[in-house]
Amino acid sequence: MAAHLQARSRRGRAQDAVARPHPVGDWKAVTLRLAAGAVVLWGLLSLIGFGVTHLLHSAGFLASDLSVDKWFAGHRTGALNVVTYIGTTMAQTTTAIGVTVVVVLLLRWRLGRWHESGIFITVMAGELLIFLGITFTIHEPRPPVARLDAAPPTSSFPSGHTAAAVALYGGIAVMILWIYGRSTVTRIAAGVLFCIPVYVGLSRLYRGMHYPTDVLAGALLGGLWLLLVTKTLLQPALAARARARPALGRRRAAALQPRARRS
Repeated sequence: MAAHLQARSRRGRAQDAVARPHPVGDWKAVTLRLAAGAVVLWGLLSLIGFGVTHLLHSAGFLASDLSVDKWFAGHRTGALNVVTYIGTTMAQTTTAIGVTVVVVLLLRWRLGRWHESGIFITVMAGELLIFLGITFTIHEPRPPVARLDAAPPTSSFPSGHTAAAVALYGGIAVMILWIYGRSTVTRIAAGVLFCIPVYVGLSRLYRGMHYPTDVLAGALLGGLWLLLVTKTLLQPALAARARARPALGRRRAAALQPRARRS
């Protein structure tokens, strides 16, 4: 019983040590900012996709883009097939959902509130919706090489696995740095997590599922959306604490002034 109470006490102190995040405004302002950002990202990536599939490919860029897939297809081995299968599995839909549920519950347990959990859900749900919107607009066939996986019905542009990997593992890295600070250990952990999308993207190229431009576009989608969400829902808390420190100093100085006059 004593050990249980001690553990609860430690968790309570840890929860108090992590400042509650403050969005850039009320829920209406946050919703408008995120919705507008999602539309802008959809438009930007769709424009890039149109340029890649209609302008660059018709101008001969398709051959150089496809040459990367052919090179990977020509250098396949049994060991690399297994390694890249693990890489692509790390960002498939079932994995992303499972990891998201675990992270959301861990954040709720660790911090005793739903704020960070809601932020993480926003990152993952928003990335998925933007991705589906782009694939509905851009229709690019998969590379004409032997594929090691079943092709989903969505467009090859952008790489959904890469976008999901950036949002998922990048989001975990952001939460680790947010909760535990920027120590050597947390920086190393975040660095490893940020490398996972690279592993996923290379795995998708190796397995013939995407062009290099698809992978780059997926990384851009996941990275920009993650940046927008964190700048909207996490970063303002740092500014709020910075503004609070001078205000607290002024209140303390004002409280001491009457004492100084009486002495």
